[in-house]
Amino acid sequence: MKKNIIYCSDTCPFCQRAYQLLERRGIPFNKKYVKNRNDWNEVVEKTGRSTVPQIFINGTHIGGFDDLSAADQSGRLDEIVNQ
Repeated sequence: MKKNIIYCSDTCPFCQRAYQLLERRGIPFNKKYVKNRNDWNEVVEKTGRSTVPQIFINGTHIGGFDDLSAADQSGRLDEIVNQ
């Protein structure tokens, strides 16, 4: 099973919402805190984005919280989880 990772900051309200959605759905995840320039460089390199959260489920880049929520509502999140 591939890892579910959220690049995050605990001061970010969208990160908190992402945690809540994944916890409510019973989807385990690991937090990878973005604290310094090297961490931000990693996020940008992997996603092309410079914001948190950046969410990976089963190795698939979902995007931020709005993308996660849309994937959940459309059923796409279930498809990714069950890959």
